[in-house]
Amino acid sequence: MKKGTLFTTLLLALVISLALSACDGGATAPATEKPATEEPATEEPATEEPATEEPVATIRIWADDTRTPILLELADEFQAEYNVVLEVEDLGVVQDIRSQVIIANPAGEGPDIFVGVHDWLGGLVESGLVAPIDLGDKQGEFVESNLEAFTYTDGVLYGLPYASENLGFFYNTELVPEPPTTWDEVLEIGRTLQAEGSVEYAIAVSTGPGYNALPIQTAFGGYVFGVDDSGAWNPDDVGIDSPGMIEAVTWMTNAVDEGLMPDTFDYETAHSLFETGQIPFLMAGPWALDRIRASEVPYAVAPFFPDDGVPFLGVQGFMINAFSENTLLAQAFLTEFVATEDTMQQFYETGNRPSSLKSVLENTDDPDLKAMGEAGANAMPMPNIPEMGSVWSAWDNGITLAVTGEQSPEEAMSDAAQQVRDLIRGALAGMVNLPGDYQALVGCGADWDPACEATAMEEGEDGLFRLTIEVPAGEYEFKVALDGDWTVNYGSDGEQDGPNYPLSLDSDSTVTFIYDPETHLVEITIE
Repeated sequence: MKKGTLFTTLLLALVISLALSACDGGATAPATEKPATEEPATEEPATEEPATEEPVATIRIWADDTRTPILLELADEFQAEYNVVLEVEDLGVVQDIRSQVIIANPAGEGPDIFVGVHDWLGGLVESGLVAPIDLGDKQGEFVESNLEAFTYTDGVLYGLPYASENLGFFYNTELVPEPPTTWDEVLEIGRTLQAEGSVEYAIAVSTGPGYNALPIQTAFGGYVFGVDDSGAWNPDDVGIDSPGMIEAVTWMTNAVDEGLMPDTFDYETAHSLFETGQIPFLMAGPWALDRIRASEVPYAVAPFFPDDGVPFLGVQGFMINAFSENTLLAQAFLTEFVATEDTMQQFYETGNRPSSLKSVLENTDDPDLKAMGEAGANAMPMPNIPEMGSVWSAWDNGITLAVTGEQSPEEAMSDAAQQVRDLIRGALAGMVNLPGDYQALVGCGADWDPACEATAMEEGEDGLFRLTIEVPAGEYEFKVALDGDWTVNYGSDGEQDGPNYPLSLDSDSTVTFIYDPETHLVEITIE
């Protein structure tokens, strides 16, 4: 452990603390200063313990339930060696941390360090909520693509990555001894096995076809955003309707028409088909390993995707609160205590994700994670610009409308791309919508679409927003979404990213929703 760097940092922190105390008129010496004594210290009994030093600072971390226990193990060592208290708060899952950071950091109530995902950067950096990180000599110890993911358009690093994740290409080794190298070969193998009565389909795609079918789309030359001359994401270059994207969606549509792929994108359906041997191929991430292994289906993960398609790369890491008064100490803790082989090995063993530290990644003994890492070597870091939030619903809905035959692939992807461009330009600013799993039944192209005009609310003279629609009998859920995307959304508790509202209808009903922009709550009237 390099103590020199942190010692210098702590000393600097103490100097600043003393200077501030002087400005406040305080004349007391710091708690770490040895008090003057008239009697020699040797006269004290040898068994008496010395006075305990007051900690020079406290570092607070917001983490998820997986990382928290590992970080807590560092607390005693950190305080014993550097006299800095480490507090770690378990906020549950990683995705729950973002909304709290957005509120707490500017108010001075946020942590010094928090766990997050690289694609949060756009909003966090633009809002000034996250501070740069300098890894110094340790930068070369990390996987380059993981560092790129935490680097924003200004070329500055804003996170210390600890794990990555991307889709892998799974194949049933009993049905297919060697993985196919082209997507056409995937369908050809499926045709043969289907004709033999061995399988129901060739392949199935999980929930969210934009993300989960990206290796197909990129294989045909499709893309989401282009990049500028400096390599930064260019939100003005939307590729949802690029020729490669349309060709890929046409391939998927033809596969559905031929009966080689289901026309639904459902997580449980796709995984159940693979785990019961009814499809020979599946694209899935490390989060699915436990259930696939438990199914005992014979499988392997290919170290590549057909036609060199690439998945999205997601990277998790630690970020520093720009409003923290201890940014230097926070950085020292991350670089000297977290960025170690021992700590990173523990993250790897408990998180079931490829490590961001080269030494841990290279020594992994998990063949599945190793294969995923190889398949994701050239993975595309998910765009970390704010405009990415405008893509998901339109992209997924466009693919769905195409494969179900409601629109041609060209029409569906052109409409989807236009919706994305409108959102980016702010054309839907001010829209109040009620996206939910009922939308496809009331005139929307798909469910959970925050930009669907059929479920947009209208503002009344009283300042409240209303929507009255006919909804068939059934059990539903919905939320409030503003401005045509998911960036600002409210749940049944009136809070950002809160739980879904329930809607239970015993019969076909006329339903009126009333949204109060002050409380962010919805009142429901059923006729």
